[in-house]
Amino acid sequence: MPNGSLSLPARLYLLAWDTTRNELAGTPHLVRAGALTELAQRGLLVDDDGIATPVDMDSRTGDAVLDGLLELVRESRPHRWRGWVPLHARVTAEAVREQLAAEGYLRADKRRALGLFPTVEYALERVAVVDALREEAREVLEGPVRPADVSERDAAVVVLAAAAGVSALVARKERGQYKERLADLGERSGMAAPGLRKIMDELGTALTATAMPTGV
Repeated sequence: MPNGSLSLPARLYLLAWDTTRNELAGTPHLVRAGALTELAQRGLLVDDDGIATPVDMDSRTGDAVLDGLLELVRESRPHRWRGWVPLHARVTAEAVREQLAAEGYLRADKRRALGLFPTVEYALERVAVVDALREEAREVLEGPVRPADVSERDAAVVVLAAAAGVSALVARKERGQYKERLADLGERSGMAAPGLRKIMDELGTALTATAMPTGV
């Protein structure tokens, strides 16, 4: 996918953006699942009998969003993967939003609600980036590239976005027609680290059960 320097949660945030209304149409749960997946793909979070477990207390990624979540997991009591999807998910989504604004993907417009209370509204600056991400995600979902030739990161983006029902990619009611393809992409996304296939299944189940359209 283009803009390869973007983290997995940042890609998902942009993929969920409604370019027609110029607002976020996704959910914080999707962004959190993306961050968990990237940490697992990097081998910094591992599965310990269903529990999301840091490999050590000192590793860092250099990405403020990912490191913030890693620190949260370290300092919190143990939770299953699906438990981490909704737990304080807005914190991760807001951190991604600030990161994207700092890097010029979003524009922060300061306003005053009712003329009194300061507030910030965000608008998409790089529409072409989102259009490109969307086009490439559809190509991953629909083919003709074989799942085995798709990168683990790109496969994870599509699997998670489909589980969350991101309408820009595929509506939930339409997922059935891509069932086999998504299963193959799920296998591919789970090849980056031991136990990741099981983790992806649990995160996908959590997204399907909890993701609801909302802004951040």
